[in-house]
Amino acid sequence: MKRFALFAPALLFSARILAADTNIFALGATLQKLAGDFEFTEGPASDAQGNVFFTDQPNDRILEWNTEGKLSTFMQPCGRANGLCFDGEGMLWACADEKNELWRIDPSAKATVVVTNYQGKLLNGPNDVWIRPDGGVYFTDPYYQRTYWKRGPKEQGEHVYFLWSSGKGLTRVIDDLVQPNGIIGTPDGKTLYVADIGGKKTYRYNIQPDGSLKEKHLFCEMGSDGMTIDNEGNIYITGRGVSVFDSAGKKIATIDVQERWTANVCFGGKDHQTLFITASKNFYGMHMRVKGVGSQ
Repeated sequence: MKRFALFAPALLFSARILAADTNIFALGATLQKLAGDFEFTEGPASDAQGNVFFTDQPNDRILEWNTEGKLSTFMQPCGRANGLCFDGEGMLWACADEKNELWRIDPSAKATVVVTNYQGKLLNGPNDVWIRPDGGVYFTDPYYQRTYWKRGPKEQGEHVYFLWSSGKGLTRVIDDLVQPNGIIGTPDGKTLYVADIGGKKTYRYNIQPDGSLKEKHLFCEMGSDGMTIDNEGNIYITGRGVSVFDSAGKKIATIDVQERWTANVCFGGKDHQTLFITASKNFYGMHMRVKGVGSQ
């Protein structure tokens, strides 16, 4: 794998805390720019050891930031991967929208194409993915026209899908959002959060054993590109910086990121206590008091 030099010294930024009782940040924490000069970063996901993988989508590569602070290229090309998520077996799932597919990638960077269509129609371009504890897979499928596509017109509406861990039985589980994008679930596998970035709202659903979703509730009046969750149930939403909401949907903090767009977030590091942020051409980290949980 290609190795990159560390970016040092790290650039420091402040985190703006909106609520006096917010204590999700480590004492004295600052936002650090860890690496830069990418085209557009997306899809961070942490493995069990805390190594963080993220995509530089225009350059068609998946990068790894390991727990020692070393950056390397894990896979290139990578199907123009966007959102990423690890399953319980240490396999990396990737929303590979070059050909509108969902991939499963082993530690040697060998990819298996798992999903190519729904009921014979081409997907729009899987965007973000979350895997529940039993291995069932949820992914969003909005439509963003790509310059590299060699395909015909849009064949599907913009929906959310569930896939059994066996790779069989793809089911459409949400069909009433404008443009679903970010997605994250609770570590007990009971609750799913889905951001409707087109509708500028995020919803909460109760997950059923068969993969279906019930009891749709408005979580907050904000959409999101990518999302994550911490061990206290707080939800992290991206776009213009990072907005943090408690489990009741109350906004408790904002992290100002001085970039055109903040695409996605995850927890990682040796103690899973660093919040990693992909923002346009750069990659950031911030030490937290809270920790990441489950599939990140």
